[in-house]
Amino acid sequence: MEQAPKNEHYKGLGMEPLEYIEANGWSEGFYIGNIIKYVTRYKHKNGVEDLIKAMDYLDRLIKFEEKK
Repeated sequence: MEQAPKNEHYKGLGMEPLEYIEANGWSEGFYIGNIIKYVTRYKHKNGVEDLIKAMDYLDRLIKFEEKK
């Protein structure tokens, strides 16, 4: 059974884009790209908030690698 998106801006899609990416096996590159993005921009955009987002994607990448 599909879960409704948690974020309001994804309503009507059936699932959040991250769930779709993970379900289709595109996770590793997506995680790495987001880690780079958030670490690169944190000083100029959202500060610690971006570092927390980078940590979230790093945690996801670690879990992904542990499952191999």
